[in-house]
Amino acid sequence: MSTSARLILLVCAALLSACASRPPPPAPVAVKPKPVFNYASQSFSPAAEDVLFRALGLVGTPYRWGGNTPASGFDCSGLIGFVYRDAAGISLPRTTRELIVMRAQDVSENNLQTGDLIFFATGGGSQVSHAGIYVGEGRFVHAPQTGGTVKLDTLSKAYWQNAYLSAKRVLPGNLARNP
Repeated sequence: MSTSARLILLVCAALLSACASRPPPPAPVAVKPKPVFNYASQSFSPAAEDVLFRALGLVGTPYRWGGNTPASGFDCSGLIGFVYRDAAGISLPRTTRELIVMRAQDVSENNLQTGDLIFFATGGGSQVSHAGIYVGEGRFVHAPQTGGTVKLDTLSKAYWQNAYLSAKRVLPGNLARNP
């Protein structure tokens, strides 16, 4: 898929998700260094492309704590588990705490690739409380909050920069390895 076609798809999904979502809660008071995200254009594996399209296709699905199917709704880890199982045949741990400690390649924020899992501490501090799927060009898909829907969001928002913890690569053969 060409970069321009992918960009058009991301923009359309962003516009659709913006109509159905609320802004994130205020940023935590604690100040920490902002990550440097590399939004350079990239090509990606067929598995990453499948994850990308499956995740984007679920934008607008209702949030439900403990939910893990499109019919029941999703919480953040339920969304991740469903997408990876359905699009890539990969079974992942169920909770964000289990996901962040699983054996998978750690990825620095400036080497994110489509399909990587990203983790946040939305309550401040360093304890993981939220996760999403990086879809490229500084954007990620996640199930953010009760009353909301699965949405496409951007890492450039101060809220997500302040809450960002780490990332993991779970897709085999997803381009170059981290230095």
